[in-house]
Amino acid sequence: MASVYEERAKVFKALCDPRRQRILELLHGGEKCACVLIEEMEMPQSSLSYHMKILCDSGIVASREEGKWTHYQISQQGSQQAIRLLKEITAVTEEKDGGKICCK
Repeated sequence: MASVYEERAKVFKALCDPRRQRILELLHGGEKCACVLIEEMEMPQSSLSYHMKILCDSGIVASREEGKWTHYQISQQGSQQAIRLLKEITAVTEEKDGGKICCK
């Protein structure tokens, strides 16, 4: 079973590559077929599949099959979860147990 940290890492892995950021930008306009993404990204199908697997595993992108092609779109639920995750891990909280902030 994956730890909470491994699940969080999937989201950041999805966002840390410039090619995946470009794919997300292309999906802003709505659902796109893999054939369109291959052309727009100027990359082979195998490379696109690799990047799309990472994006889909993160939950940020959803896919559906139609014939021999896969269609991709940004998942509203997944993108909202990514936003909540970032807010959660970067929120500053007060020490509740009176713990030291410095080693002095």
